[in-house]
Amino acid sequence: MDQPILSDKTQFPTEEIIYSHLGKAKNIWISFFEYLHENHPDTSSEWRYYNDGKSWLMKVTRKKKTVFWLSIQEGSFRITFYLTDRAEEAIANSTIPDEMKKQFKEGKHYGKIRGLTIFFKYKRDIETAKKLLLIKLNTK
Repeated sequence: MDQPILSDKTQFPTEEIIYSHLGKAKNIWISFFEYLHENHPDTSSEWRYYNDGKSWLMKVTRKKKTVFWLSIQEGSFRITFYLTDRAEEAIANSTIPDEMKKQFKEGKHYGKIRGLTIFFKYKRDIETAKKLLLIKLNTK
């Protein structure tokens, strides 16, 4: 089995390390974070090592609200939004891909929330992330 990415607790995920794993997805990473910082400057990000998953994750917050979690895969990255049932109508009425709507509708509940994960492989994935970001930030 392959070693998990960013699994060395002593090695903070620097830009250089992240880019070395992203490969061609580096440009998608840069575009996504440029959008996030320009359009949502009130968000902040923090890398932490989590012993339960034995890897580093980025937590993006706005004030005290967690907006999404990010992890790195070889050649890609993914973000997961945890949304309450109150977001279901906004997701159903959005223009995100149908498979994402299905993922949320049929997703496992963790208490009062469900996860929705985007794997960034193509530029178009940024558009989906933008829509979900707005839903997350506008759902109380």
